[in-house]
Amino acid sequence: MKLPHKKQQQPARRSGLSSPRQTRATDESLGERYAFRRNRTLTGSLASGVSSVNEHRAELKSSRIHAHDLRHHRRKLSVILLSVLAVGSLLALLVYQSVAIVRVKAFTDAPIDARQYEDAVQKYLTGRPIERSRLTLDTEKLAKHLQTSGYPEVRAVSERMDFDGVGASIVTLEFRRPAVVWQTGNTRLYVDDTGVAFTRNYYAEPTVSIVDQSGIGTQDNKVLASNRFLAFIGMVVGRMNANGHTVAQVALPAGTTRQIAVSVATVPYPIKYSVDRPVGEQVEDAVRAMAHLSVKGITPEYLDVRVSGKAYYK
Repeated sequence: MKLPHKKQQQPARRSGLSSPRQTRATDESLGERYAFRRNRTLTGSLASGVSSVNEHRAELKSSRIHAHDLRHHRRKLSVILLSVLAVGSLLALLVYQSVAIVRVKAFTDAPIDARQYEDAVQKYLTGRPIERSRLTLDTEKLAKHLQTSGYPEVRAVSERMDFDGVGASIVTLEFRRPAVVWQTGNTRLYVDDTGVAFTRNYYAEPTVSIVDQSGIGTQDNKVLASNRFLAFIGMVVGRMNANGHTVAQVALPAGTTRQIAVSVATVPYPIKYSVDRPVGEQVEDAVRAMAHLSVKGITPEYLDVRVSGKAYYK
Protein backbone atom coordinates (compact mmCIF):
# COMPACT_ATOMS: atom_id res chain seq x y z
CA MET A 1 0.00 0.00 0.00
CA LYS A 2 1.47 3.19 -1.11
CA LEU A 3 1.46 6.11 1.10
CA PRO A 4 0.09 9.18 -0.40
CA HIS A 5 2.89 11.27 -1.93
CA LYS A 6 2.91 14.85 -0.69
CA LYS A 7 3.46 17.29 -3.43
CA GLN A 8 6.46 19.51 -2.79
CA GLN A 9 5.84 23.15 -3.12
CA GLN A 10 8.26 25.21 -5.26
CA PRO A 11 9.66 28.35 -3.66
CA ALA A 12 8.18 31.50 -4.97
CA ARG A 13 10.33 33.34 -7.56
CA ARG A 14 11.86 36.54 -6.25
CA SER A 15 10.31 39.43 -7.95
CA GLY A 16 12.41 42.38 -8.97
CA LEU A 17 9.55 44.69 -8.13
CA SER A 18 9.11 43.42 -4.59
CA SER A 19 11.06 46.37 -3.18
CA PRO A 20 10.17 49.90 -4.10
CA ARG A 21 13.86 50.90 -3.92
CA GLN A 22 14.97 48.32 -6.47
CA THR A 23 13.93 49.16 -9.99
CA ARG A 24 15.21 47.68 -13.23
CA ALA A 25 17.53 50.04 -15.08
CA THR A 26 16.28 50.95 -18.47
CA ASP A 27 18.39 50.83 -21.63
CA GLU A 28 18.38 54.65 -21.76
CA SER A 29 19.75 55.06 -18.23
CA LEU A 30 22.38 52.42 -18.81
CA GLY A 31 23.42 54.16 -21.99
CA GLU A 32 23.84 57.47 -20.21
CA ARG A 33 25.71 55.88 -17.29
CA TYR A 34 28.21 53.93 -19.34
CA ALA A 35 28.42 56.01 -22.48
CA PHE A 36 31.97 57.19 -21.66
CA ARG A 37 33.14 53.58 -21.64
CA ARG A 38 32.00 52.63 -25.09
CA ASN A 39 34.75 52.22 -27.70
CA ARG A 40 37.24 54.14 -25.54
CA THR A 41 40.21 53.35 -23.43
CA LEU A 42 40.35 55.36 -20.27
CA THR A 43 43.76 56.74 -19.35
CA GLY A 44 45.06 58.48 -16.29
CA SER A 45 44.17 58.20 -12.67
CA LEU A 46 42.07 60.13 -10.17
CA ALA A 47 44.51 59.35 -7.37
CA SER A 48 47.17 61.98 -6.78
CA GLY A 49 49.66 59.36 -5.63
CA VAL A 50 49.32 57.22 -8.77
CA SER A 51 51.32 58.32 -11.81
CA SER A 52 50.48 57.29 -15.33
CA VAL A 53 52.02 57.69 -18.76
CA ASN A 54 51.31 61.09 -20.34
CA GLU A 55 49.07 61.93 -17.40
CA HIS A 56 48.73 65.61 -18.47
CA ARG A 57 46.80 64.48 -21.57
CA ALA A 58 44.84 61.71 -19.91
CA GLU A 59 41.03 61.70 -19.59
CA LEU A 60 41.18 61.07 -15.88
CA LYS A 61 43.19 63.69 -13.97
CA SER A 62 43.91 63.96 -10.31
CA SER A 63 43.55 67.22 -8.43
CA ARG A 64 47.34 67.62 -8.50
CA ILE A 65 47.53 67.29 -12.28
CA HIS A 66 44.52 69.54 -12.71
CA ALA A 67 46.15 72.30 -10.60
CA HIS A 68 49.41 71.87 -12.53
CA ASP A 69 47.57 72.26 -15.84
CA LEU A 70 45.87 75.42 -14.57
CA ARG A 71 49.23 76.92 -13.62
CA HIS A 72 50.63 76.05 -17.04
CA HIS A 73 47.62 77.62 -18.73
CA ARG A 74 47.92 80.79 -16.66
CA ARG A 75 51.64 80.98 -17.47
CA LYS A 76 50.89 80.61 -21.18
CA LEU A 77 48.28 83.36 -21.07
CA SER A 78 50.70 85.61 -19.19
CA VAL A 79 53.37 85.11 -21.86
CA ILE A 80 50.88 85.92 -24.61
CA LEU A 81 49.71 89.03 -22.77
CA LEU A 82 53.27 90.25 -22.20
CA SER A 83 54.10 89.63 -25.87
CA VAL A 84 51.10 91.66 -26.98
CA LEU A 85 52.04 94.48 -24.61
CA ALA A 86 55.65 94.43 -25.84
CA VAL A 87 54.63 94.57 -29.50
CA GLY A 88 52.14 97.34 -28.76
CA SER A 89 54.77 99.32 -26.87
CA LEU A 90 57.24 98.90 -29.72
CA LEU A 91 54.70 100.12 -32.27
CA ALA A 92 53.84 103.09 -30.04
CA LEU A 93 57.55 103.92 -29.72
CA LEU A 94 58.04 103.76 -33.50
CA VAL A 95 55.09 106.10 -34.04
CA TYR A 96 56.36 108.44 -31.32
CA GLN A 97 59.87 108.55 -32.83
CA SER A 98 58.75 108.80 -36.47
CA VAL A 99 59.63 111.81 -38.61
CA ALA A 100 56.81 111.90 -41.13
CA ILE A 101 56.28 115.65 -40.76
CA VAL A 102 59.21 118.03 -40.29
CA ARG A 103 59.12 121.41 -38.60
CA VAL A 104 62.29 123.50 -38.59
CA LYS A 105 63.49 125.82 -35.85
CA ALA A 106 66.80 127.60 -35.33
CA PHE A 107 69.16 128.70 -32.56
CA THR A 108 68.49 132.34 -33.34
CA ASP A 109 65.88 134.93 -32.58
CA ALA A 110 65.87 136.25 -36.14
CA PRO A 111 62.96 135.14 -38.33
CA ILE A 112 63.82 132.46 -40.86
CA ASP A 113 62.09 131.05 -43.91
CA ALA A 114 61.43 127.65 -42.35
CA ARG A 115 59.52 126.36 -45.37
CA GLN A 116 62.56 126.11 -47.63
CA TYR A 117 64.54 124.22 -45.00
CA GLU A 118 61.62 121.87 -44.31
CA ASP A 119 61.37 121.03 -48.01
CA ALA A 120 65.11 120.32 -48.15
CA VAL A 121 64.91 118.02 -45.10
CA GLN A 122 61.91 116.19 -46.57
CA LYS A 123 63.82 115.68 -49.81
CA TYR A 124 66.68 114.17 -47.82
CA LEU A 125 64.34 111.82 -45.92
CA THR A 126 62.52 110.76 -49.09
CA GLY A 127 65.73 109.25 -50.42
CA ARG A 128 66.52 107.65 -47.02
CA PRO A 129 63.30 106.21 -45.57
CA ILE A 130 65.20 104.24 -42.93
CA GLU A 131 66.18 107.57 -41.31
CA ARG A 132 62.58 108.69 -40.81
CA SER A 133 62.97 108.25 -37.09
CA ARG A 134 64.58 110.35 -34.41
CA LEU A 135 66.49 107.22 -33.37
CA THR A 136 68.08 106.59 -36.78
CA LEU A 137 68.38 110.07 -38.32
CA ASP A 138 72.01 110.93 -39.10
CA THR A 139 72.19 114.65 -38.32
CA GLU A 140 75.74 115.01 -39.67
CA LYS A 141 74.74 113.68 -43.08
CA LEU A 142 71.63 115.84 -43.03
CA ALA A 143 73.75 118.94 -42.34
CA LYS A 144 76.10 118.10 -45.22
CA HIS A 145 73.11 117.56 -47.50
CA LEU A 146 71.74 121.00 -46.64
CA GLN A 147 75.14 122.65 -47.12
CA THR A 148 75.56 121.15 -50.58
CA SER A 149 71.96 121.81 -51.60
CA GLY A 150 72.13 125.60 -51.58
CA TYR A 151 72.12 126.28 -47.85
CA PRO A 152 75.79 126.80 -46.87
CA GLU A 153 74.69 129.01 -43.96
CA VAL A 154 73.68 125.85 -42.06
CA ARG A 155 76.51 125.01 -39.70
CA ALA A 156 75.04 121.90 -38.06
CA VAL A 157 71.82 120.07 -37.22
CA SER A 158 71.10 119.52 -33.55
CA GLU A 159 71.11 115.89 -32.42
CA ARG A 160 68.16 116.63 -30.16
CA MET A 161 64.83 116.40 -31.98
CA ASP A 162 61.64 117.22 -30.09
CA PHE A 163 58.24 115.55 -30.45
CA ASP A 164 55.67 117.82 -32.08
CA GLY A 165 52.59 115.64 -32.49
CA VAL A 166 51.87 112.22 -33.98
CA GLY A 167 54.43 111.62 -36.72
CA ALA A 168 55.83 115.18 -36.44
CA SER A 169 59.26 116.19 -35.17
CA ILE A 170 61.15 119.45 -34.73
CA VAL A 171 64.53 119.73 -36.47
CA THR A 172 66.69 122.49 -34.98
CA LEU A 173 69.30 124.10 -37.23
CA GLU A 174 72.44 125.94 -36.18
CA PHE A 175 73.45 128.72 -38.56
CA ARG A 176 76.92 130.13 -39.16
CA ARG A 177 77.99 133.33 -37.46
CA PRO A 178 79.66 135.68 -39.95
CA ALA A 179 83.15 136.88 -39.15
CA VAL A 180 83.46 139.27 -42.08
CA VAL A 181 81.14 140.81 -44.67
CA TRP A 182 81.95 141.75 -48.25
CA GLN A 183 79.69 144.28 -49.94
CA THR A 184 80.29 144.58 -53.67
CA GLY A 185 77.61 146.12 -55.84
CA ASN A 186 74.30 144.46 -55.05
CA THR A 187 75.98 141.41 -53.55
CA ARG A 188 76.46 141.05 -49.81
CA LEU A 189 78.60 138.07 -48.96
CA TYR A 190 79.38 136.73 -45.49
CA VAL A 191 82.28 134.52 -44.40
CA ASP A 192 82.53 132.72 -41.05
CA ASP A 193 85.68 131.92 -39.08
CA THR A 194 86.04 128.53 -40.80
CA GLY A 195 86.16 130.15 -44.23
CA VAL A 196 82.70 129.23 -45.51
CA ALA A 197 80.95 131.89 -47.59
CA PHE A 198 77.17 132.34 -47.55
CA THR A 199 74.55 134.97 -48.34
CA ARG A 200 71.86 134.42 -45.67
CA ASN A 201 72.76 135.85 -42.29
CA TYR A 202 70.54 135.39 -39.21
CA TYR A 203 72.84 137.10 -36.71
CA ALA A 204 74.05 140.63 -36.14
CA GLU A 205 76.08 142.21 -38.90
CA PRO A 206 79.84 141.61 -38.45
CA THR A 207 82.00 144.58 -37.60
CA VAL A 208 84.77 143.42 -39.94
CA SER A 209 84.32 144.44 -43.55
CA ILE A 210 86.37 143.88 -46.69
CA VAL A 211 87.66 146.98 -48.44
CA ASP A 212 87.95 146.03 -52.09
CA GLN A 213 90.89 147.82 -53.71
CA SER A 214 91.66 145.01 -56.12
CA GLY A 215 89.37 146.14 -58.89
CA ILE A 216 87.98 142.63 -59.42
CA GLY A 217 84.45 144.00 -59.09
CA THR A 218 81.39 141.93 -59.89
CA GLN A 219 79.68 140.45 -62.90
CA ASP A 220 75.91 139.95 -62.92
CA ASN A 221 75.91 140.80 -59.19
CA LYS A 222 78.27 137.91 -58.39
CA VAL A 223 81.63 138.33 -56.70
CA LEU A 224 84.44 137.13 -58.95
CA ALA A 225 86.68 136.02 -56.06
CA SER A 226 87.18 132.29 -55.62
CA ASN A 227 85.79 130.32 -52.69
CA ARG A 228 89.36 129.51 -51.67
CA PHE A 229 90.15 133.20 -51.35
CA LEU A 230 87.03 133.87 -49.31
CA ALA A 231 87.78 130.90 -47.09
CA PHE A 232 91.30 132.20 -46.55
CA ILE A 233 89.97 135.59 -45.38
CA GLY A 234 87.53 134.01 -42.96
CA MET A 235 90.15 131.73 -41.43
CA VAL A 236 92.63 134.61 -40.99
CA VAL A 237 89.98 136.63 -39.13
CA GLY A 238 89.09 133.66 -36.95
CA ARG A 239 92.70 132.76 -36.08
CA MET A 240 93.64 136.36 -35.29
CA ASN A 241 90.63 136.79 -33.01
CA ALA A 242 91.49 133.50 -31.28
CA ASN A 243 94.99 134.85 -30.51
CA GLY A 244 93.60 137.96 -28.87
CA HIS A 245 93.97 140.35 -31.81
CA THR A 246 90.57 141.63 -32.93
CA VAL A 247 90.44 142.22 -36.66
CA ALA A 248 89.00 145.60 -37.61
CA GLN A 249 89.30 145.54 -41.38
CA VAL A 250 90.49 143.43 -44.30
CA ALA A 251 91.73 145.20 -47.43
CA LEU A 252 92.34 143.69 -50.85
CA PRO A 253 95.41 145.35 -52.41
CA ALA A 254 95.09 146.70 -55.93
CA GLY A 255 95.68 144.32 -58.82
CA THR A 256 95.63 141.02 -56.89
CA THR A 257 93.26 138.56 -55.29
CA ARG A 258 96.00 136.44 -53.68
CA GLN A 259 97.01 138.84 -50.92
CA ILE A 260 95.23 140.70 -48.13
CA ALA A 261 96.15 143.42 -45.65
CA VAL A 262 94.63 142.86 -42.22
CA SER A 263 94.22 145.70 -39.73
CA VAL A 264 93.87 144.73 -36.06
CA ALA A 265 92.79 146.85 -33.11
CA THR A 266 95.93 146.16 -31.04
CA VAL A 267 98.49 147.63 -33.50
CA PRO A 268 98.41 150.70 -35.77
CA TYR A 269 99.87 149.00 -38.85
CA PRO A 270 98.39 146.41 -41.28
CA ILE A 271 99.68 142.87 -41.71
CA LYS A 272 100.10 141.39 -45.18
CA TYR A 273 99.09 137.77 -45.79
CA SER A 274 99.38 135.54 -48.86
CA VAL A 275 96.78 132.99 -49.90
CA ASP A 276 99.60 130.68 -51.06
CA ARG A 277 100.75 129.98 -47.49
CA PRO A 278 98.84 128.11 -44.76
CA VAL A 279 96.78 130.37 -42.54
CA GLY A 280 98.00 128.89 -39.28
CA GLU A 281 101.69 129.40 -40.04
CA GLN A 282 101.21 133.02 -41.12
CA VAL A 283 99.14 133.87 -38.05
CA GLU A 284 101.83 132.37 -35.77
CA ASP A 285 104.53 134.38 -37.54
CA ALA A 286 102.44 137.55 -37.28
CA VAL A 287 101.75 137.09 -33.55
CA ARG A 288 105.46 136.51 -32.78
CA ALA A 289 106.51 139.47 -34.96
CA MET A 290 104.02 141.82 -33.31
CA ALA A 291 105.27 140.78 -29.87
CA HIS A 292 108.89 141.40 -30.97
CA LEU A 293 108.08 144.83 -32.43
CA SER A 294 106.18 145.77 -29.28
CA VAL A 295 109.17 144.88 -27.08
CA LYS A 296 111.53 146.84 -29.32
CA GLY A 297 109.16 149.79 -29.47
CA ILE A 298 109.07 149.75 -33.27
CA THR A 299 106.00 150.99 -35.16
CA PRO A 300 106.43 150.06 -38.83
CA GLU A 301 104.38 151.08 -41.84
CA TYR A 302 103.29 147.48 -42.35
CA LEU A 303 104.21 143.91 -41.35
CA ASP A 304 104.72 141.26 -44.03
CA VAL A 305 104.47 137.50 -43.21
CA ARG A 306 104.03 136.23 -46.75
CA VAL A 307 107.41 134.45 -46.75
CA SER A 308 107.71 131.22 -44.80
CA GLY A 309 109.73 131.50 -41.59
CA LYS A 310 110.39 135.21 -41.94
CA ALA A 311 108.68 138.49 -41.11
CA TYR A 312 109.46 141.79 -42.77
CA TYR A 313 108.41 145.24 -41.76
CA LYS A 314 108.85 148.72 -43.19
